[in-house]
Amino acid sequence: MPLPKLVVPEYDCKLPVTGKKVNFRPFLVKEEKLLYLAMETQKEKEMIKAVKNILKSCTDLKSVDSLPTFELEFLFLQIRSKAVGEESEFKIVCEDDGKTEVDVKLDLNEVQVNIPKGHKTIIPLSDDIKLQMKYPALDAFVDRNMVDNPDVEDVFALAAECIDKVYDGDEIYDSFTSKEAKDFIGDMNNAQFTKIQNFFETMPKLTHTLKVENPNTKVVNEVVLEGLAAFFG
Repeated sequence: MPLPKLVVPEYDCKLPVTGKKVNFRPFLVKEEKLLYLAMETQKEKEMIKAVKNILKSCTDLKSVDSLPTFELEFLFLQIRSKAVGEESEFKIVCEDDGKTEVDVKLDLNEVQVNIPKGHKTIIPLSDDIKLQMKYPALDAFVDRNMVDNPDVEDVFALAAECIDKVYDGDEIYDSFTSKEAKDFIGDMNNAQFTKIQNFFETMPKLTHTLKVENPNTKVVNEVVLEGLAAFFG
């Protein structure tokens, strides 16, 4: 006789930037095992791959691959908090002496996606022409940022992939090739391309600031947690 099926609770949340509603369940022991194996490698790409697989299994999202990095991280924390608890425990090295480790506890409900002031997805290039940008798909963002020395081609390729629409007065261009997008970027002047760079530099991030007192020096350190690995405690 087969063993009974265990009931797994379901939850929902709204993604902080796109506003999309997602139904999800906590990850199971078999999925958590894959996550820990990825963590042991200390390689961010392996951790991202494990997280993506968990999101595919635990949510009703049709396309995890197109999810922006910051929303992927936010959604993963929601799933993790329901699976193993809303509190994450880990060690922080105090920056004032660079060696003292302090045990900290973090309420994952306090961690939010931060949208920097001045960040815009609509970029004016001239009086008539403006761009509407989209956030890079996770794989594209990781591939372009994990290389040791990204060259001009990497920068152009990522920027080209993120052009959603081009407006020229009343004319809207939303169907163009990657080469056409790269050529369009190549024809920009320095000030215009700087606006593209600023879009990436000010993209929303999953971040949280902790204040940690060094028990030896009594100095209060401000520690900024940012990126996927920082919240894996």
